[in-house]
Amino acid sequence: MSELERDIIREILNIGLARAADSFAVIAQERVMLEVPNLDLLPSSSIIERVREYQASYVAIQSDIRGDFNGSTFMFFSGQHVQRLSKVCLRMQVTDALKLNELQESLLLEISNIITGALVTQLANILKANIYGAPPQAPTGDLGAALHALMPDQEALQPLIFSVITQFSDKDNSVELPLMLFFDRATFVKILDIIRTYEFLGKTQASR
Repeated sequence: MSELERDIIREILNIGLARAADSFAVIAQERVMLEVPNLDLLPSSSIIERVREYQASYVAIQSDIRGDFNGSTFMFFSGQHVQRLSKVCLRMQVTDALKLNELQESLLLEISNIITGALVTQLANILKANIYGAPPQAPTGDLGAALHALMPDQEALQPLIFSVITQFSDKDNSVELPLMLFFDRATFVKILDIIRTYEFLGKTQASR
């Protein structure tokens, strides 16, 4: 992957994430800031370690991406986000923010569904791919295990996983909402093939 191709992928994701940030701003009733996404190609062991670090202090919601692409998103809600969203959307005051009741869990699932849906719709339009988001779920066990569907059976291959980490935050309180986007290696190859075929930035990548 060339630096130009990396920049193109990052910009495509930025467009999709901007729509997702707008959707979140409506729900949270806050102005939402969006960080430029990091783009990493990492061994599966590094990805799992990073996910487990987030799981230790956040509530995680998982949404799978299906169709032409195979991937997953994880949204990590901090205690502050749970408190604020419970107050704004449910008119509920909470103290132990990381211990969800059924209503709060349903709220986070719906928020993840809206944000992931906005992201997937934008990616489908830009990349002209037939993809959709599966219904989100709140994993109760080890999140690392939830990523095994994106990895080959033979761990000795040390598969690379295309991951994106971005954060939504509001200007006043800087409460970060990490969003991790994972695609398997086959999907990453498909995305590279698409951007090398289509015209981006006014030039055809295949001619370079």
